[in-house]
Amino acid sequence: MLARDTETPLLKTPLHALHLARGGKMVPFAGYDMPVQYAAGVLKEHLHTRTKAGLFDVSHMGQIALRPKSGKVEDAALALERLVPQDILAVAPGRQRYAQFTNTAGGLLDDLMVANFGDHLFLVVNAACKIEDEAHLRKHLSEICTIEVLADRALIALQGPKAASVLAKFCPEASAMKFMDAGPHRVDGVACFVSRSGYTGEDGFEISIPADQAEALAAKLLDDADVMPIGLGARDSLRLEAGLCLYGHDIDTTTTPVEAALEWSVQKSRRTGGARAGGFPGADVILPQFAHGAARRRVGLKPEGRAPVREGAALFADATSAEQIGSVTSGGFGPSLNAPVAMGYLPASHATIGGTVFAEVRGQRLPLRVSPMPFVPHGYKR
Repeated sequence: MLARDTETPLLKTPLHALHLARGGKMVPFAGYDMPVQYAAGVLKEHLHTRTKAGLFDVSHMGQIALRPKSGKVEDAALALERLVPQDILAVAPGRQRYAQFTNTAGGLLDDLMVANFGDHLFLVVNAACKIEDEAHLRKHLSEICTIEVLADRALIALQGPKAASVLAKFCPEASAMKFMDAGPHRVDGVACFVSRSGYTGEDGFEISIPADQAEALAAKLLDDADVMPIGLGARDSLRLEAGLCLYGHDIDTTTTPVEAALEWSVQKSRRTGGARAGGFPGADVILPQFAHGAARRRVGLKPEGRAPVREGAALFADATSAEQIGSVTSGGFGPSLNAPVAMGYLPASHATIGGTVFAEVRGQRLPLRVSPMPFVPHGYKR
């Protein structure tokens, strides 16, 4: 987990008092005092989200409005395409898309969500990167867009198969939304931004709400018997089972979208031969990888025993080889599977599904099977 120096006072989200009142065990995360779990514990929180609905505080994330000075949202979309390899112009009003900021080496500065709100773009960026992301946007897009950090908003996520039925009591139109729909909606009479998306692999919603209204809405959602407060521990195990990347761990400034198995996120219009091919940082590195492949690849890994294999574990081609060929970037116990799962990077020659590699754990070599992801099927409403 990403924490600030212990001498730096931790920031608090608008839901901090609610976390304490609900018995949250607080830890430093990305400069904030955040709940890692509540009294129920990580295992129960995880399984409750998979079967009913969990409420997550993600207010530490950065929320940014990108407003075109011309008044045409298409100009903001084309401007943003200078910084990301995704087709932002094709994101229709009321829709959202996953994207990445790239650097000149093809690495990832951050990953983010981009929504088209009709007259401007709404971005959600990672907490640990949000200051650098704002500076990056101001440096490159200020002539075309006004960059507005929405510091007075909280962000909460309602995730799980019961999320839609719960939220519909406060926002009836939520039921009709499809996966990656996004836009302004009233929730319990409060003007919010709602997207049907999340970070668990389950159906669900993310709700951006004025900070001074967040605690009241969260409390009402938690009054529903189907909803449980969920901490960072279960958020991590849920996203790992879903095969989703954690920035700073599974992806960073040294990994390209192709290496990270994120090819699906780069539309044909931005690839070689496309209508707006290239034009983003690192295109000369990334685009050839679509044609020729990358030297390494992010893969799913299933330990053959019961012992979890954690982040940082070295990977080897066999039980006796002295040459390390890769490493684990995320790993832990998958409560939905009742088994350990992991992700990591391997040379392309060893990344074939069904292959076996070995992780070094406490001086022993443990076998892992290269496995397809997600480990648990996604439950998105298409």
